[in-house]
Amino acid sequence: MISITFPDGASRQYAAGTRGVEIAKSISPSLAKRSVAMLVDGRLADLSDPIERDANIEFIDRDNPRALELIRHDAAHVLAEAVQTLYPGTQVTIGPVIENGFYYDFYRAEPFTPEDFPAIEKKMAEIIAKDRPFTKEIWTRDEAKSWFEKQGEAFKVELVDAIPAGQEIRIYKQGEWLDLCRGPHMTSTGKIGSAFKLMKVAGAYWRGDSTKPMLQRIYATAFANKAELDAYLHRLAEAERRDHRRLGREMDLFHFQEEGPGTVFWHPKGWTLFQTLVAYMRRRQQADHYLEVNTPQVLDRSLWEMSGHWQTYRENMFTTMTEDERVFALKPMNCPGHVQIFKNGLKSYRDLPLKISEFGIVHRYEPSGALHGVIRVRAFTQDDAHIFCTEDQIMGEALRINDLILSIYKDFGFDDIIIKMATRPEKRVGSDAAWDKAEAALLRVVDELKARGFSATINPGEGAFYGPKLEYTLRDAIGREWQCGTTQVDFNMPGRLGAFYIGPDSEKKTPVMIHRAMFGSLERFIGILIEHFAGHLPLWLSPLQVVIATITQDADDYAREVLAAAQAAGLKAEADLRNEKITYKVREHSLAKVPVLMVVGKREAAERSVSLRRLGTDGQTTMSLEAALAALADEAAPPDLKRLQGPEPPRLEAAG
Repeated sequence: MISITFPDGASRQYAAGTRGVEIAKSISPSLAKRSVAMLVDGRLADLSDPIERDANIEFIDRDNPRALELIRHDAAHVLAEAVQTLYPGTQVTIGPVIENGFYYDFYRAEPFTPEDFPAIEKKMAEIIAKDRPFTKEIWTRDEAKSWFEKQGEAFKVELVDAIPAGQEIRIYKQGEWLDLCRGPHMTSTGKIGSAFKLMKVAGAYWRGDSTKPMLQRIYATAFANKAELDAYLHRLAEAERRDHRRLGREMDLFHFQEEGPGTVFWHPKGWTLFQTLVAYMRRRQQADHYLEVNTPQVLDRSLWEMSGHWQTYRENMFTTMTEDERVFALKPMNCPGHVQIFKNGLKSYRDLPLKISEFGIVHRYEPSGALHGVIRVRAFTQDDAHIFCTEDQIMGEALRINDLILSIYKDFGFDDIIIKMATRPEKRVGSDAAWDKAEAALLRVVDELKARGFSATINPGEGAFYGPKLEYTLRDAIGREWQCGTTQVDFNMPGRLGAFYIGPDSEKKTPVMIHRAMFGSLERFIGILIEHFAGHLPLWLSPLQVVIATITQDADDYAREVLAAAQAAGLKAEADLRNEKITYKVREHSLAKVPVLMVVGKREAAERSVSLRRLGTDGQTTMSLEAALAALADEAAPPDLKRLQGPEPPRLEAAG
């Protein structure tokens, strides 16, 4: 007999080999009917699997969040059957579940197109409606190879050959159709439901090898119900509307071209936005006693070997060899350079904590397929800083960083922040003892954050190769998560690079190095901002804040006066004196996401007033030039400077 323990703590005895479905029936026929799978000691398993030993079991119904993976996995099998039914001769390869959906790779001479999707979806719905049971069989290697060879499934034969000796070869059937699969699956195709959709088709090499055949990958998604599917499709549509690459073109911020893959060509407006972020961060750092530095872009290989980057990060680095055969690398990180500055001149414990910051350009190799606008690039600028301190100072400095990070994010409109502690990765430098000490120090910080009311979780194995870290993740306006800021405690690199200070006992001590970033990458943070605000940047961030647009040429001289006054008030302003209809001008500048239009005509010139139109509104309000400029100049003040000025006056709004 075996003992089965259920989620409520109750236990029952069963004969060894009793199947999950039989256990469910013994509890309640309705439980067996609504269950689609089970968790056996926390692992998903087929409901038909026999239980051979004592175990904890939880039965999973279709509405359980753990069932979503199974819904998508089963839908991938149904997609493959539908394709082979509609397009005989198509070979199937693999079809895994991925984030937000699944895909299946097919080998077929004729390409699939989105126009094929309705027919495939219709056939999938027919297969699901037949509610055929998923059944598992264990075949021998020879049986599996023979069957797939007869079917002309060369890719499946190769997959069978790749299964390690001694590992079961599992075949899952749904009616007459079958597939090689590790499982598990739900009980039948009908459990998939109707909330699925084919999304796109793309090319993919077999096993990711460009020397092997090109396959056709059909991407799809599936959810437990139509409401969840509709919500997901709405999020996708909203993300498309907010896509920073399109908005970047419309706002004339930047562009990319093949001669510089993964590097940004900043236009004047984009560079103005970039420098606005730099100026803001510089003020915040100076107020917190950071010393700004600048370190070389190219450094000798020997330094990267000493730091540990060459051994653990080499595949991400750009390197070059000079005629005298010296090997150099473009810096992927700023930390080794900052250690060199710390080492330059004798340091005492009285000098600590020493905070060194840099807006450092770094280069990291990213595969071409991973590049994505300014959010995933090969060259980017970090708002990087390194705090050299004693072990006793770690807690205080980490908490100061936490407060600064959260204050900064709030200034940019982000209030929903997730904090995670990332622990040691498999690929790392340093002794376990050093890692134990670093993780213990950061865990004390996490405990203090929790005591202050913050929520912090553990992200195992995701630390930097030199130390554990706190990760700060933002949630944007449509709920997406972006990991930006970090605080990393490093007991390894300072010693590897020979950094020391003189302690109170006049002996040499190795400092602790806290790596810290707020924005992370300025390029990426700009992309996040554009998408978060859908291009409607707050006035203080907008690279062009005001356009003075004339209704008639009679108002040109007055428009020039307004422009000069706006610029004198510190506003980023331009005048549009073109001989175009005002409706055309409004439409064009709205597309470019200019926050404020000052419309002037004969009446405004005579009254020395302006008609204000805000981006995203149809109405406008007329007010004196002096009052309008005063209100806009106040609104355009960066939030950190505004806090120094006192209470905020009412914000200008356009009349509806």
